[in-house]
Amino acid sequence: MYRTKTYLAGDWTGDQNLISQLYKWNNDDRLLLDFVDAHELTQARDTSLACSIKRSLSERLNASKTFVLIVGKNTDKLTKGACRYCNNYSSYFSSCTHGSTVDQRSFIEYECEKAKRDNLKIVVLYNYTSVYKDKCPECLRYTGTHLNAYYKGTDGKYYLNYQDIKKAIMN
Repeated sequence: MYRTKTYLAGDWTGDQNLISQLYKWNNDDRLLLDFVDAHELTQARDTSLACSIKRSLSERLNASKTFVLIVGKNTDKLTKGACRYCNNYSSYFSSCTHGSTVDQRSFIEYECEKAKRDNLKIVVLYNYTSVYKDKCPECLRYTGTHLNAYYKGTDGKYYLNYQDIKKAIMN
């Protein structure tokens, strides 16, 4: 499969503001940020099994050339997607009663590890005015381009770092 898409990952509840901003920029014909969203390929319901969702994530990542991770205050602490939280996981037998392979990684860990393993271009955007690598999942802390999403202007106001973000994603 030819890789042409951009894959956005992050805490879709805690960092929704920055994720939404990337989509706004992408949909604005006046701006030059232009990417094809990998999430348009396949859909998985939140009620799906974690293993089914990870298969869907894998398909999207397989079509992607760029992986953009939004890092916020909870990114490295997210656990959603680990089999131990699934009703089909038997902790007594450490197995899946549904017959799937057990994977204790969160969705974020899974996405980051696959993006790194597949040698995707990695862009890590911090939902801050500084880069805090300790908040980034360990496997990507020293991989790819790491940028602050905001900066403080000379007027004392905070602005989105559009130019650097665009350059990192588009180049």
